[in-house]
Amino acid sequence: MKLYCLSGHPTLPCNVLKFKSTTIMLDCGLDTTSALYFLPLPLVHSPRLSKLPGWVSKDGTVNLEKELKECAGRVFVDSQPEFCLPERELLDLSTVDVILISNYHCMMALPYITEHTGFSGTVYATEPTFQIGRLLMEELVTFMERVPKAQSATCWKNKEIQRMLPGPLKDAVDVWSWKRCYSLQEVNSALSKVQLVGYSQKVELFGAVQVTPLSSGYSLGSSNWIIQSHYEKVSYVSGSSLLTTHPQPMDQSSLKNSDVLILTGLTQIPTANPDGMLGEFCSNLAMTIRAGGNVLVPCYSSGVIYDLLECLYQFMDSANLGTTPFYFISPVANSSLEFSQIFAEWLCQNKQSKVYLPEPPFPHAELIQTNKLKHYPSIHGEFSSEFRQPCVVFTGHPSLRFGDVVHFMELWGKSSLNTIIFTEPDFSYLDALAPYQPLAMKCVYCPIDTRLNFHQVSKLLKEVQPLHVVCPEQYTQPPPAQSHRSDLMLELQPPPMAYRRCSVLGLPFRRRYERIQLQPELAKALVPSEIKPGISVATVSAVLQSKDNKHVLQPVPKPTPLPPSKKRKRLMEEVPELLSPKPLLSGSIPLEAFLGSLHKSGITEVKVEETADGHILHLQAEDALIQLEEDATHIVCDNNEPLRTALRDLVLRFLQKL
Repeated sequence: MKLYCLSGHPTLPCNVLKFKSTTIMLDCGLDTTSALYFLPLPLVHSPRLSKLPGWVSKDGTVNLEKELKECAGRVFVDSQPEFCLPERELLDLSTVDVILISNYHCMMALPYITEHTGFSGTVYATEPTFQIGRLLMEELVTFMERVPKAQSATCWKNKEIQRMLPGPLKDAVDVWSWKRCYSLQEVNSALSKVQLVGYSQKVELFGAVQVTPLSSGYSLGSSNWIIQSHYEKVSYVSGSSLLTTHPQPMDQSSLKNSDVLILTGLTQIPTANPDGMLGEFCSNLAMTIRAGGNVLVPCYSSGVIYDLLECLYQFMDSANLGTTPFYFISPVANSSLEFSQIFAEWLCQNKQSKVYLPEPPFPHAELIQTNKLKHYPSIHGEFSSEFRQPCVVFTGHPSLRFGDVVHFMELWGKSSLNTIIFTEPDFSYLDALAPYQPLAMKCVYCPIDTRLNFHQVSKLLKEVQPLHVVCPEQYTQPPPAQSHRSDLMLELQPPPMAYRRCSVLGLPFRRRYERIQLQPELAKALVPSEIKPGISVATVSAVLQSKDNKHVLQPVPKPTPLPPSKKRKRLMEEVPELLSPKPLLSGSIPLEAFLGSLHKSGITEVKVEETADGHILHLQAEDALIQLEEDATHIVCDNNEPLRTALRDLVLRFLQKL
């Protein structure tokens, strides 16, 4: 069993598991942090960004004025942002049989895999993961296609040139694996390969293994996966949460008795408490609005935004913010808000029960009805005529490199009354703000990450007790910025097996058993013999048929008599005669009783020698040897067949025939 690791990002995993003749891809996350190296894509022409000077090396030997621009003391790539793809050269991805998706953030690289590698298998995901994943992909495509950039920057990726660039561009890794965004046509083609599954639904893969999604408690439809055969079990835990938020709670008990547990997607902010961050978010928002400023919240169009809106719904009236407008701007804003209300069976019990009242599970339905929350596909059209300030705007993308958020950064960045509140933990907020410096608006970092922290995961692993744990190497050492915090890492016995991008792990357990079925007529013919109280065995002669990873013992076919023929048949064509098998012998030979039976048979001169494996009996008058061992008996006598036969019969008296 092997695990191929195609992504170096611990919360955006992409691994391939080879298990029992099946090749299973576990997630295909897209690392969008590479977008931070690029200039923002403004929706409206930006004089500031268009006048940036090009970059030329100090000695003047390298001139990349068309590709690289200097901005606020840093150098950025001036082209459409590119994303870091999972590794595609480590193994032939056309051999992947299935892709298992754990949540909608971990499927963003799907079109790159399904459309450009020869993949011809099936993708399994829950319905909310599929639908919201579709929205996030469509949103990404729209962001890119709204602001097309003709030029594609590639010269700077040359190793010799990249070495001369200023940091952090100089230190960017795997730059040749970065690719532009896919098209809407590729998104639709990739999603046509998805098959929907429900929690605890067992899916057979070629008769070899069974895969089952379990609720992971992190987002709508998010899953952990069990991959098992009759005798082996692998658990894949990715993006899980034990906190009480809107999704169904995590199913922990089904992870027990795993041979291997693959652990990814822990919290990216282990020191931040989500409840404390929510409180800070609300208080900073209220302070800004009271002072007459606007609040910008760069966020994804699904996920934490549902909890933020719910929290604000409860907080607004008590903080006298009842008249402040909330705007949610995204190409998929309407669909996202509607989907959250219709996936009732994927929600926690508290929200499910509201559906039967009937009430909408989320309070943002009421916010929309009372015009407190308005949603728009973009800043153009209706929004520009209805927009009033001070207000709170939720929009994407959290990287601040594309989407409507770029316009608000240019619009509000020069006033210290305004505040930008970062809630998504995927991007360094300082790197995200870099091309907008100098910035007058206030910046507040309130990362809300509900995924498991190290304390919770240690407790979980103690309860489910897997034999082996596999995890990204980042989890086996403290964070670089807090090297003294040994509590921010996994300390297990035995130590977890760590992986990094492009590593191949041989998982430390071997398959020992395979299940075989007996055909009824063969089972009827068995004659069991009891060898110990309660244990019976029977010999069987059969033909083993293996098909679609199912193994069946069938009766041996009787040879069909050949029609008489004058022509001489070759020896090869003759059907061999089936001989009945020799009986198997079981039991042990007690020394004293065997010596007594030899004495009765007239063999009296016996010298007994003890060995490491048993005893050697020298029959001196007969010039013969009998070796009695635990699992074998040898009779040695020269050219005396009657004696050998007599001794064999004496031995057989003490053994049981099967």
